[in-house]
Amino acid sequence: MACGFDVITIFPGMVRAYLGESIIKRAIQGGLLDVGVHNLRDFTKDRHRTTDDYPYGGGSGMVMKVEPLHEALSALRQDGTPRLTVLLTPQGRAYTQQTAERFAADERRIVLICGRYEGIDERARELLVDEELSIGDYVLTGGELASLVIIDSVARLLPGVLGDAESAREESFTWGILDYPHYTRPPEFLGRTVPDVLLSGNHRDIAQWRRREALRRTLQRRPDLLEKADLTVEDKRFLRELCSDRTKSSGEDTDESYKGY
Repeated sequence: MACGFDVITIFPGMVRAYLGESIIKRAIQGGLLDVGVHNLRDFTKDRHRTTDDYPYGGGSGMVMKVEPLHEALSALRQDGTPRLTVLLTPQGRAYTQQTAERFAADERRIVLICGRYEGIDERARELLVDEELSIGDYVLTGGELASLVIIDSVARLLPGVLGDAESAREESFTWGILDYPHYTRPPEFLGRTVPDVLLSGNHRDIAQWRRREALRRTLQRRPDLLEKADLTVEDKRFLRELCSDRTKSSGEDTDESYKGY
């Protein structure tokens, strides 16, 4: 059975354009992913197809109305299919790789409500939404991009979507750490060469090098990830060595972010 999404938006063309390209397009055509795109204006009842109005109490901007959202969700639920309703908003909980994995395993269809303007009527949050998610600490003009980020990140976890299943397992954040460096032809470019170990054909040494480079990169760029990463005894030993080398080269005590290994 295909993984299913429903996107509720006032700009369906934005969403459909992305769904019609590359890996996501092939996943949909292959029956691995099903995405329904629903124009919120189709669920309004006035001749202007109004989805927003001025906020009570005054203030700048407009607020998305609760009635069209209620009508849209009611129409979707008529087929009896279990659904999880998600509001995309800067106020939501942070979307992570773990959330993507949870969605990929969820047998319900996932409804993504694309917020717009200053936000949505609070009664929609209270009555219609199961959870609220944010893809980052910044503000977008609407939730359409966020909905596509979620669909894309979930789709690549589905069996058969990627040509190489190892690709999904070895990417950044799937291990809980950043990805290791990648190289392809040519073996030399502007004086920079591919590490010898990658040309050795020794799969054990290559695997060890990749793991260590991933740890090194994470320590340098996102040490916060290491606090929750599933680290082996060997991983921790290597990180201690890196921290020790860093301290010796700087002549100062290592930063707090690098302690604890």
